[in-house]
Amino acid sequence: MADHTQALSFGAAAPDYDRFRPRYPRHAVRWALDGVPVPARVVDLGAGTGILTRGVLALGHQVTPVEPDPGMRAQLEAATPGATALAGGAESIPLPDGTADAVVVGQAYHWFDRERAHPEIARVLRAGGTFAPIWNVRDDRVEWVGELGRIAHLGDNTSNLTGSVTDFGPDFDAVELGDFEHHTTLTPDEVVGMIRTRSYYLTADPERQATVDREVRGLLAEHPDLAGRETVELPYRTLVFRARRR
Repeated sequence: MADHTQALSFGAAAPDYDRFRPRYPRHAVRWALDGVPVPARVVDLGAGTGILTRGVLALGHQVTPVEPDPGMRAQLEAATPGATALAGGAESIPLPDGTADAVVVGQAYHWFDRERAHPEIARVLRAGGTFAPIWNVRDDRVEWVGELGRIAHLGDNTSNLTGSVTDFGPDFDAVELGDFEHHTTLTPDEVVGMIRTRSYYLTADPERQATVDREVRGLLAEHPDLAGRETVELPYRTLVFRARRR
């Protein structure tokens, strides 16, 4: 399980997190929930500011967001009309047994204590229900994107994820992988704003934060593929790991 301080570092930056983090492509969210009824009862676990909650709502489903950080819950409710986020985490979900047709997770699965979380997720799912962690990961096959990741210590990448997400324990069938490409269009200032919502940046000391800011701005101003541009296209791959509850 990742560092608890980093896992709970996002609340202080909740409005910027909601503003700068990429959305999930509609077709990726639809694939994650393929086979569940419409409307399904969906739990968004580690819901953050509600980015994935809103994507699931847009497909016509009922969503119960669950989030441990009070700052993130407040931002979710401010940005998501009609949504009420429950306080809780993957290891202790405040819902009855068999209450969900699907449980989704956007970006947060790597913070979970998996030995405790997998049985708890299985508990709230009905038999045949779907569990689907989802990640937006920068496409570091693009050279400047890989350099951005090095500067800002962005540890998530496709090889790390596909190597670490292999199964969800004995309560689930084999994991299926969906891989979807998309991009966001950002100004250089917005790229810096996005980097400032990352856990490494949020928990770094001011000197290290200033170094990251300077090097990111230098990359955006000087790289031959980016220099002089008012906006840049930041490519992403959305990875969806989907399994059925036995």
